[in-house]
Amino acid sequence: MTENVLLALSLTLMAGLSTGIGSVLAFFTSDTNTKFLSFALGFSAGVMIYVSFVEIFVKAQEALIEAQGETLGNWITVGGFFGGILLIALIDKFIPKQGNPHEIRKVEDMKKEPKIINDQSSLLKMGSFTALAITIHNFPEGIATFTSALQDPGLGIAIAIAVAIHNIPEGIAVSVPVYFATGNKKKAFKLSFLSGLSEPLGAIAAYLILMPYLNDMMFGIIFAAVAGIMVFISLDELLPAAKKYDEAHLSIYGLIAGMAVMAVSLLLVL
Repeated sequence: MTENVLLALSLTLMAGLSTGIGSVLAFFTSDTNTKFLSFALGFSAGVMIYVSFVEIFVKAQEALIEAQGETLGNWITVGGFFGGILLIALIDKFIPKQGNPHEIRKVEDMKKEPKIINDQSSLLKMGSFTALAITIHNFPEGIATFTSALQDPGLGIAIAIAVAIHNIPEGIAVSVPVYFATGNKKKAFKLSFLSGLSEPLGAIAAYLILMPYLNDMMFGIIFAAVAGIMVFISLDELLPAAKKYDEAHLSIYGLIAGMAVMAVSLLLVL
């Protein structure tokens, strides 16, 4: 059990810190690489949608049927799935648009907003909202990755990969407005990096609070909710953003590539 806990914490930490990778990538260009962004966002959506329906939802269903019987187990699975969708929808609704990490900003667009860049009060507000938004988004993802890896290391690896890939463009989206608002790469990286730490904090919270109750019922509900959260993020945020910057159907190619990579990964690790 101790080895599983350490593995689960390590996977969650890796997934969370990938926001820092996205932040660093944003500093290598003065213009947004729309081809890369479109493909990457589509890829992230493909990974999340595939693993949600093919693996996470099925695992949740199996656990809940084992705990509650076929009829009730199926109903709880569906309820957990749409409960997860409702949760992330409410989070997105109450996060201000300017601080939402899924509101992608192009580098060149930020250069056209001198008022934002020169206004120190707006600057501080934007940085605070950005850090808060990504922290809120990453905390439940940390719980999901940790609990999944604790029960099934193979599934935990798959979810960690999905979350990590998702967090890279998210890190770009966070660092771009902060950097062009402050002109400070270190501050932009620091905010992006630190906000990613909310994922391992979510894992620690899961360990301290949920550990005594981690039975088939609890795992099943969490898995079902995680599937709903990932599907909502993919359909409401990642795919629309990918299509916005789409060139020659790259977002769809990325979507299919993400599904294919995740399918092969699951076959290799599960």
